[in-house]
Amino acid sequence: MAVIARFVVVRDGVELDQVFTDRKEAEAYDKLLDAAQEISELIKQGDLKITIDPKTIDSIAIFLAENAPVVAKILKAVKPITLESDDIPKTKPKAEPADDKTKAQETAPKSKSKAA
Repeated sequence: MAVIARFVVVRDGVELDQVFTDRKEAEAYDKLLDAAQEISELIKQGDLKITIDPKTIDSIAIFLAENAPVVAKILKAVKPITLESDDIPKTKPKAEPADDKTKAQETAPKSKSKAA
């Protein structure tokens, strides 16, 4: 008689149909589902101007998670857009001009005094 170890991913108390014989594969699949769930939540919480069926969103999220390396490569070139607040200066504030005495002291060469 042979003993076969099987690994099953359980989500929300429900065993999924997919059975694995390798623990690493089961854990990788579980992480993929975690990523898909986060993507799905991001899409659902987004300010989209269209209505999408939740099952369609879940399918898209799983597709994106399964193709994560390609998606990451595509998104790598995207620069994040930052919103500027009215409170934050858009440029560094310039230093106030120093008075003439301070400028003269800064630009005057230092003389070496030798004690006799």
